[in-house]
Amino acid sequence: MPSVFLEEIDAQSYASYVSRMDSTVIIPTGATEQHGPHMPLGVDAMLSKAIAGQVAQHIGALVAPVFSYGYKSQPRSGGGNHRVGTTSLGAGTLIGQVEEVAASFIAQGFKNVVVLNGHFENYQFLYEGLDKAVAGALQAGSTSRAVLMSYWDFVDEQTLEQVFPEGFLGWDIEHGGVLETSLMLLLHPELVQMDRVVDHPPAVLTSYDVFPEDPARTPASGCLSSAKNATAARGQLLLDAVTSALGAALGQELNLSVQMVEVE
Repeated sequence: MPSVFLEEIDAQSYASYVSRMDSTVIIPTGATEQHGPHMPLGVDAMLSKAIAGQVAQHIGALVAPVFSYGYKSQPRSGGGNHRVGTTSLGAGTLIGQVEEVAASFIAQGFKNVVVLNGHFENYQFLYEGLDKAVAGALQAGSTSRAVLMSYWDFVDEQTLEQVFPEGFLGWDIEHGGVLETSLMLLLHPELVQMDRVVDHPPAVLTSYDVFPEDPARTPASGCLSSAKNATAARGQLLLDAVTSALGAALGQELNLSVQMVEVE
């Protein structure tokens, strides 16, 4: 295959791949959402697509076009849906989109469908859409399987200690912080402006939500923690850990051969 990215492959080569006994497609999902003054709106989609591409090379999979819109940003994980630049989908729309695309891939003959989540708020709605797609396929006699995973769940403790030597405070405040900024410095350095990072203490978040959203409850930067310690080297540590663990998990669950595949 000339590429792991589906949109770069001709229909004949695509059909040949789908006919394989281990044909696997990864659907990266993200969002269009503010990530502070130092990074672009497309961070979640960009990172999900890039990580999916790396994993696809390990397991011999294809990567579908990324879902660039996600569920509503929330103050306790993404700064809030009220922030300018954040453009979101409702639950029903996201569920339907995942269900129809996953069902179409299964109907075309894919043996495995993987949804890779890159936006925290998406997860339950991706779950519902994928569950409905697989349920419909089972009723039609399909034996295809599906897997849903969020990439940050595959960062191991040793990597966390290396990336956050000052102490890891939790994923809920990592929006626009060290993790995403380090990965972007590695994968899309031209889109990161470190001189615009706002260095402020981690957000103090409540254990509940209040409506309507109050901008004063989260930092004005839109980030929930400071990205001042982000580096491309830390991004490499994160990328290596995530792609290795994701590839191993998928290899085990879907009985795939995990290896590096040459891509032109």
